[in-house]
Parts: sequence; C-alpha cells; structure tokens
Amino acid sequence: MKKKEYDVVICGAGAAGLLFAYRLNQDPFFKNHSVLLIEAAPKNTNDRTWAFWEKQSGPLEEIVYHRWEQGLFNSKSHRQELHFQPYTYKMIRGIDFYNHIRPRLEKNPQMEWVQTRVSSFVNQQESTLVQTELGSVVGKKVFSSIYHESLVKNQKKYPVLQQHFVGWVVKTTDACFDSNKITFMDFDVPESKATRFMYILPFSANKALLEDTFFSSTLLSKEVYETAIKNYLKRLGVTSYEIQEREQGSIPMTVYPFHQHNTSSLLHIGTAGGWTKASTGYTFQNTLSETARLIEFLKSKASLDRFHQSSKFEYYDMLFLDVLARYNERGSELFSLMFQKNPVQRIFKFLSNETGFWEDLLIMRSFPIRWFISAFWKRLF
Repeated sequence: MKKKEYDVVICGAGAAGLLFAYRLNQDPFFKNHSVLLIEAAPKNTNDRTWAFWEKQSGPLEEIVYHRWEQGLFNSKSHRQELHFQPYTYKMIRGIDFYNHIRPRLEKNPQMEWVQTRVSSFVNQQESTLVQTELGSVVGKKVFSSIYHESLVKNQKKYPVLQQHFVGWVVKTTDACFDSNKITFMDFDVPESKATRFMYILPFSANKALLEDTFFSSTLLSKEVYETAIKNYLKRLGVTSYEIQEREQGSIPMTVYPFHQHNTSSLLHIGTAGGWTKASTGYTFQNTLSETARLIEFLKSKASLDRFHQSSKFEYYDMLFLDVLARYNERGSELFSLMFQKNPVQRIFKFLSNETGFWEDLLIMRSFPIRWFISAFWKRLF
C-alpha cells in the first residue's frame, strides 16, 4: 500500500466491490479521489457466473456472454413456456467481468489494487482503520463486501436459508439443448424434503450450464448435487459429454438487517450489505442498481449509515422466507402457483422490487393465504 490514508477503501473485489470501483472510475466527480481496492484472491479465473434480467441495454452490455428471451418453468403440477419480452435474461461470466474492469482501474493513477486479506475494521471518529495482513490503512470512506456468516447464524429473529448449488458446464457430443430457451426452474427432480430444482442456461445446441439448486438451510455433499446432474443429463438422453467447467456456491437468503453494522465511514455492500434478494438469492441485479444509487449518494457527502432505505419488499421477503422455511418441502408448490397465476413480466417486476400495491396483491393472491396469515401473526406476536 503506497499510502497510509485513502479517500475510499474498497474491501472485496467481487461483483459489488468491482462494480462500485468501476462506477467511481467513470464518474468525473471522483477523479481526484484516491481509491484503494483490497482483495485476497487474484481474480484471474472464471470462478462464478451472474445471471439477471433487464429491459434495456445495461452498463456491462459488451461483456454479456449470452442472452435469452424465452424460458421454461416446470414442476410435476405445472409446465409453462415463458416469453420474457420486454425483458432479456442475461449472463455474465466472472472472468469476463474481471478482465473488463480491472485494466480500466489500473489505468487510473488514483486507483491502487492490493492482494491481501482484511482482518478487521476499527471505527475512528471520521474514518475507519482497515487492518490487513500487510498492515493497516485508513479510509475516509470504507466499503466492505466481506460477508461474515456468524452475524446471521447467531440470531433467531430472522429466517435464514441458503441458495446452494453445484453447476457443470457440459459440452455434449450430440445436439440436445435449445440455445434460445433457459430452464428457469425444473422441479421435476428426485424427491427431496427441501425446495430443489434444476436450472439450465444453454449456450448452444451442445453446450450448457446445469445447476442442481436448493433453497434450504442444510448444505449437502458435492456428490449429491453431481449425481443429480448426471441423472438429469441421462433423462435428457445425453450419453456422451465433457465437463468443461465446475462451480459451487452458497448464497444466504435472509432479511437480516446488515445495515445496522454500518457507521458514518463504513458501509457494507453486496451480500454483506443485504443486497441479495432474500426470497430468491439473486444479487447482481440489485448490485447494478445499488452501486448506481451509492455513487449519487456519495456526492451528497451524507453519513454512510444513512444510505440504507427500508421498503415493503423487505417485509414481503421476510414473510415468504418464513413460509419457505416452515414448508420447505413444498417450495415446488409455492413457485408453481406463482408462475401459474402471474405473467413472468409481473414476477420479474416484483422480484426487482418495482411493483405497485395492486401488483403486489395479485402476486400474494397466488399463494395459500393460511400459510402467510400464520407467518404474519407470528411476526406480530
């Protein structure tokens, strides 16, 4: 680290940290701000993918790896072809994201990237001391995407599930995928006492990403997920294939108030800041909107602990998680009812936190009312 103090210190170079740094770098308002980005990993491999939906072209359009305008929802009780217009479903690969943003940051003499691990934060009167394995540095404003699982594990007030998955990118000998259509959720998978589905993003007729995905509290051995993917490929009639890439992840689904750990000079961002959509585990879309909002917020020079905005969607997510945690084996039924009774455009709008009251009501009417009344009363009393 070249300095002892920076205007901005960003801890973590995942989606939130890098996208925030990218927006800082693009905005002339911050051209004289010294910025330090701290990340433990080299970020030189395709360690993850991000999928999201948009109506228009977005700020990362040139690195979108694939786009789809159609999808499929399937369960044992409901099968539905999905037409996303005016939305487009998009996927970005981690390696393309890193290779697009990092060189642009390195061209800015005001930005510095250090590979080390952050150990702790110490709140000072008008700044935050960041302690790392290479020493300490002061940030006038510090932004951390470092997630601490213990925060949500050591409490009982807010439900906590995990979106956990194992994914394979496979290349098949024969053509067997429709590259124009994603499988959004396929619940027609082996019986489980949890919400479980297969998620497929096809890139060509013989190449696709398949993920065995759970919304539940308990993670399983890798063999369980991989066996499910093998069996699903057999069901598709795939007998010869090559595994080109593997991925594994676990994303917390919770409305735990991460913002209560913010201070005037320290803001938690990304999953660590509660930017993950609690009811689905989608994070990238919120990251796009929240980093844009954060840039404008910083121009006001307000205290960072005033950045968080509460909304009705936090309460909706909490009730949905309460129900999903209690009736986890019936997740297929819940999602089937939602897709059966609502157009996918309304669902995307709701999951983007953009619906009005009447649209909210139409979504809520999709579900067994007694389950949600029970969750509501438990929250009241």
